[in-house]
Amino acid sequence: MKHLVIVVILIIGLTFLTNFVLQSIGLLPVEASTQAVIIDRLFDTHFLIISFLFSLILVFLVYSIVVFRQKKGDDGDSVHVTGSSRLEIVWTIIPLGTVIFFSYLGALSLAETLKVDAKALDVKVTAGQWYWSYEYPDFEITTDTLYLPVDRQVRLSMTSVDVIHSFWVPEFRVKQDVLPGENLVKELRFTPTIIGDYTVMCAELCGGAHAYMNSPVKVLSSSDFQDWIDEETGNIPQDPISRGEKLVTKNGCVGCHSLDGAPGVGPTWLNLYGSERKLNDGTTVIVDQEYLLNSIVNTNGQIVDGFAANIMPQTYGDQLSEDEINNIIAFIESLK
Repeated sequence: MKHLVIVVILIIGLTFLTNFVLQSIGLLPVEASTQAVIIDRLFDTHFLIISFLFSLILVFLVYSIVVFRQKKGDDGDSVHVTGSSRLEIVWTIIPLGTVIFFSYLGALSLAETLKVDAKALDVKVTAGQWYWSYEYPDFEITTDTLYLPVDRQVRLSMTSVDVIHSFWVPEFRVKQDVLPGENLVKELRFTPTIIGDYTVMCAELCGGAHAYMNSPVKVLSSSDFQDWIDEETGNIPQDPISRGEKLVTKNGCVGCHSLDGAPGVGPTWLNLYGSERKLNDGTTVIVDQEYLLNSIVNTNGQIVDGFAANIMPQTYGDQLSEDEINNIIAFIESLK
């Protein structure tokens, strides 16, 4: 009985110490949504159970090795244990009960995170290699940065134009796979609670530039969000360069082509227009309007040396009008 009391005390003490360490070292980012609070309650329970199991195994193992080690001069056999039906029942019922308990907690948490707010902000999300694009249908705004008002539920309707991607913002504790296909639109709801800047990451391996498929998220106060809406809706660009810039943002071109000279999956657009480029067939070409037009319409026709074919979508020639293509070319030409 003495040994049991000591073991129980050690297990309880080590459990609380381990759980304190796990909670103190900052394993999780800040809770920045109502869903994050719900999910972290589950994490807290998991950490406590993990701490207990770790302590249970470690204490029994170390205590048995130290206290019940073979004594000097003791060459006899140890006690032979054939089994215990009572013990087997106990270690079957306890794990079963634990699984049922966590299933119950999981169901409650899922129901809380899926609550629907009729006043939710609607945002259509398009994922592609390797970019995110956000459309606000109520305001006719498209951007590559996700702007959200604080303390208001947002409903994301998400689809992919190519392969499977996964929308993930660690601080919001939400993640949803995004699938290709018009009939496979995925919905995700959450409510941001802290004003600040965050990052959308792709949590599904989706190709060569998967690691760079990040997108800014800006959570604004209600007034600042309305100011942003007013600014965007009241400033419809008339010049080709500005229209081209919006088209580049909408179609996710900067997911592969940088605007500042940084390396990427495709050639940078900085100082591209008018330059001489070597192609992978050994020839050279001057980047002019004709070359850019052909590169958009026939993406595999002239591949710059050092870059791979079949990366850029083959559909831009069909989905973009002649005027839109000319606007994009005007924007590329302006990047000096």
